[in-house]
Amino acid sequence: MQCPRCKSVRIQRDYDDALIVFRMVGMQKLLCNNCGLVFKGFDPLGKQRRAPSKKKAQVRNQRRAPRYYVHLRAEISLIEDNVRIGKVTYSQPSRGHCETISKFGRALSLIGTRFSDKDLSKKGRLLFVVVDLPEGPIEAVVSIENHTRTGEERKRKWILGVKIQQIADEDSKRLTEFLEERATGAPVLVTE
Repeated sequence: MQCPRCKSVRIQRDYDDALIVFRMVGMQKLLCNNCGLVFKGFDPLGKQRRAPSKKKAQVRNQRRAPRYYVHLRAEISLIEDNVRIGKVTYSQPSRGHCETISKFGRALSLIGTRFSDKDLSKKGRLLFVVVDLPEGPIEAVVSIENHTRTGEERKRKWILGVKIQQIADEDSKRLTEFLEERATGAPVLVTE
């Protein structure tokens, strides 16, 4: 069976039933899922069912800012939980890498970290991160949004998705300039 207008075979029963007289002789109201035409067709065995067409939902990018893939050195420190008003203490930094960066967050990776699983798997945990951009380092207080632990026994690796909570105006300006360079396609040169 096909549509008389567009010749599509994507046919289903219409949502409105045909008159009882027509249904008794096997005539049904049918709907073309391609062009939307409603027509009468002969379907005595009732093979055509009512079902919406199966189209994939359009998934749009819901990011607030573009994300860029990079490979920049980073130092990550835990902000200690026993914070008194006005005083903050940091743990010894662990070396890692910044793998993706955007205006609002970044993805960090750590191998052989000195932090416990409990410290890095807690959503909302505050970290102090220093990322080495080509123009100079930027510092920010970030919070863990998501985490993944991958790899083999000895080379287990943490991937942390973090959101920027606090960043100095000068560092924010340097980050914005870096992201604008990346948007125009300028290559990133990292020297060690």
